Order: sequence, then C-alpha cells, then structure tokens
Amino acid sequence: MKTKNLLLIPAIAVLSFTACKSKKKPIQKETGAIEISVPFSESKYRTDVDAFRSKQVGKSPDLATAKKIAFQNARAEMAANINAMVKRVTDQYTNQRTVGNAQEFENKFEELSREVVNLEMSNVKEIGEKIFKETDGAYSYWIALEAEKKNVFDKIDSKISSDAKLKLDYDKQKFQQIFDSEMKKLGDEGK
Repeated sequence: MKTKNLLLIPAIAVLSFTACKSKKKPIQKETGAIEISVPFSESKYRTDVDAFRSKQVGKSPDLATAKKIAFQNARAEMAANINAMVKRVTDQYTNQRTVGNAQEFENKFEELSREVVNLEMSNVKEIGEKIFKETDGAYSYWIALEAEKKNVFDKIDSKISSDAKLKLDYDKQKFQQIFDSEMKKLGDEGK
C-alpha cells in the first residue's frame, strides 16, 4: 500500500504542474510593456526607388537647438546611406567592367562621390516635422528629410563626365543600371 501511495505522489505532482501551466498569463501582459509609436515610421518616409529618406530626433530645452540637432542627425544619416550605396555601386561597377586602373578609378570615384554627397546635402528637402513638449520641459523635434535619387545620380554623372580620367572608363547606362538596382534593394529593405 505504501508503494502505491509513493507512486501516486509523483503522478499528482506532474498533473498539478501541467494544470498550473495552462493558467499562466502571457509574459507580455505581465511585464506591463507599452508599445511606443515612432514618428515618420510609415513607408512614405523610408528610402525607396525614387528617393533617399531619413528621420531623426533632437532633444533640448531650447526648441531651436532641438531642431538643429534633429536636422544635423538626419542629414548625417542620409549622407552615410548615400555614401554606402554609392560605394556598393562603384564596387559592383568596377568588378563588372574592365577598368584601366581599377584602384585609381575607385579612389577617384569615392573622392568624387563625397563631393556629390556634400553638394546634395544642401539640397535635401524637409518632408515632415513633429514637435513634442516632454514632461521634463524639453522639446523633442522629429524631422524627416528627402533627397531625390535622380538629383543624386545626375550630380554623380555630371562630375564623372567632367573628369577626363574617369570619363574614359565610364559607361553611363551600365552605371545607372547598377545604381537603380541598388536603389530598388534599399526600397525593398524598407518595406
């Protein structure tokens, strides 16, 4: 009889644990986590096949400073994204084409693309802004910026065409095909 009772104790314990498991609440409800909505998260504020876009926030007790911080952060993010994309395009282009001195071409092209990005950053346009007054009295200024793909490409094309060495190894259609393909990839990532 004692052995039967000893066998029943583990069986009852197992049944108790499985019964308790089904009564537990999902962890998300227990943590009290709150979903936060980020301004400019919609797809129209993401880079796509037609334009580079960036969004950033600046926070300061002074509204003008908060705006300045947000604008500088958004421009820096956009410049980094354009530089990275142009670097990928240049790498692919030089790998697919027979370029006289590939290393010289890449170095010259990267220098030129930095100039173009600096020029383009002066032509970005603001496509959205939101201002929040925080509980601590500071301002949070959100900004969304855009630079049109066509303008970036046209400036790169113009700079290449005006450089005699680069122009020798430049096939505009091939370069634009790779450029457009990379823009499509960026747009697909943002979906």
